[in-house]
Amino acid sequence: MLKKEQLQNLLNHALETGADFAEIFLEDNNASVIRVLSGEVTSIDRNNLHGVGIRLLLGLDEVYGYTNNIDVDHLHEMISNLRASFHGPQTKAVPLGQAKPYAYNVKKPMNDVPVAEKTATLQQLSNIMKQYDKRIVQAIAQLIENEQKILVANSDGVYQDDVRTYTRVVLMAVAQENGNMQQAFEGPGRYMGFEIFDEIDTEALARETAESAITLLDADDMVSQVMPVVLHNAFGGVIFHEACGHPLEATSVAKGLSPFVGKLGEKIGSDVVTAYDDGDIEGAWGRLSFDDEGRQTQKNLLIENGILKGYLIDYRNARKMKMEPTGSGRRQSYKYSPTSRMNSTYIAAGDDRFEDIIKETSYGLFAKKMGGGTVNPATGEFNFAVQEGYMIEDGKLTRPVRGAMLIGHGKDVLFKIDRVADNLELGQGMCGSLSGNVPVDVGQPTIRVSSMTVGGSGGQK
Repeated sequence: MLKKEQLQNLLNHALETGADFAEIFLEDNNASVIRVLSGEVTSIDRNNLHGVGIRLLLGLDEVYGYTNNIDVDHLHEMISNLRASFHGPQTKAVPLGQAKPYAYNVKKPMNDVPVAEKTATLQQLSNIMKQYDKRIVQAIAQLIENEQKILVANSDGVYQDDVRTYTRVVLMAVAQENGNMQQAFEGPGRYMGFEIFDEIDTEALARETAESAITLLDADDMVSQVMPVVLHNAFGGVIFHEACGHPLEATSVAKGLSPFVGKLGEKIGSDVVTAYDDGDIEGAWGRLSFDDEGRQTQKNLLIENGILKGYLIDYRNARKMKMEPTGSGRRQSYKYSPTSRMNSTYIAAGDDRFEDIIKETSYGLFAKKMGGGTVNPATGEFNFAVQEGYMIEDGKLTRPVRGAMLIGHGKDVLFKIDRVADNLELGQGMCGSLSGNVPVDVGQPTIRVSSMTVGGSGGQK
């Protein structure tokens, strides 16, 4: 990492031809991926990403460059090329301040645990899935580890470092019978080290993954219809994340490309909907002590009892929106300029019980586990696959169904949420946007949407 005095000189150099803001982002990232297929170790990959990204702003105009050569003379030359985009009076950077302490509670860092122990753990999980049923033809277990060290310095005097440790366990079981092939997936992740295996019962999760794949073999194809849908907790929150969370990011709002533009203080959902994005949940996959612009993360209230209360705002878009940043500036690596992104986004817990929501739904679909989908952030239109679903008939969970697709608009769904349970959980994923892919939590308690279009191929000849 560069010395503080060197960073100060680079920032001053960046402002000599008219830019009114300069930022330097340094990164050193170590990553490891171990993959086991049906009990056999198939790959062990390690890599290091090391470099610096430099951003200059004049008002809303931005230039960005990056390099993996952190020699000071090279960086001065790169800055000279970047600042040539601006022509104006020289300014001076604010003297760099003192870094605030960041949280580091990792008990088992990735380099402290032998590879043999990691592979043995994954082999055990893979074998649990493979031996669950003879119809399981593939059982994949992966361990994904990341340790990212960053330092942010900018011309407003920000000087902040952080160390982020992410660990994720990916389980997938593939079942096959009479030409019919189905798969199930789980991917829990945490902001911690190898102690994730002490926090999560991964053996039980492996059995559950295999059971889901077997269940889908005998499931009926979903018949298209409009009906009530009960969305389960944890990764069920992916719909809110995609259809509502992205349109609440300044990346969309500042451009006017969101159905929630100009709606602060207005009713955008039912009274039972309150939602947050929180960047500082202990151990959460989407957690950061400080964002990638060096600002402390916080708990941002997005919706309160159906009323829009806030957006997720990065530094540059804060200028355009004339609002304060919310600690939401994120990027995949030094190769990306930061923009507004989610951390851990969720619908808050309500007062209902899961059992009562099912019992009081005479007919509908229970989406137990969600899969992938697509969304248009400008309109909130979405379609999402249900990985594992069950019919609700006479207030009871009955037959499993497969191939269900949930279709709708985020702004409409918010108004149709009429029940919210007390069983809030978070699910983990990787979110892609303008600044690359970043770890995020999606979450919610079990909720009921009174009416939703459900697609499927059942009943078709």
